[in-house]
Amino acid sequence: MLIGQYHTKISSKGRTALPSRFRRYLGRKVVISRWYEGSLAVFSNTAWERVLDKALGEALLTGPTRDTERFLLGGAYEIELDAQGRFVAPGPLRKYAGLEDEVVFIGLRSRVEVWSRNRWKEKEIEVTKNAEKLIEHVQKVKS
Repeated sequence: MLIGQYHTKISSKGRTALPSRFRRYLGRKVVISRWYEGSLAVFSNTAWERVLDKALGEALLTGPTRDTERFLLGGAYEIELDAQGRFVAPGPLRKYAGLEDEVVFIGLRSRVEVWSRNRWKEKEIEVTKNAEKLIEHVQKVKS
């Protein structure tokens, strides 16, 4: 399981390294994609397929499904990590997520989110502030 958060640098050309704890779980070939709230997400190929199956299913005839497909698949790249876990984040993804100097990798069960340091600080404050309300909402939805 992917858990925890790690802060690191990203070069001006977009080169950074996936933390070793995450590499052991994800492998050397991963998918990196646009994700929600201005972040990116990194998946193993198997986890990526599961996300697409859950999010899209087979209903390609609806507009929202097609737009979700465009968002996820149109912003996805297959990348191979080098022996030290380094990779170059594609330019369109760096721009989308606002990645400049520092990035935060956050392990979230079967995916790793990648945030710009500043965006993550804002999001972390929001999530922490609303944690009690969020868990109550999740429990109501599951019931």
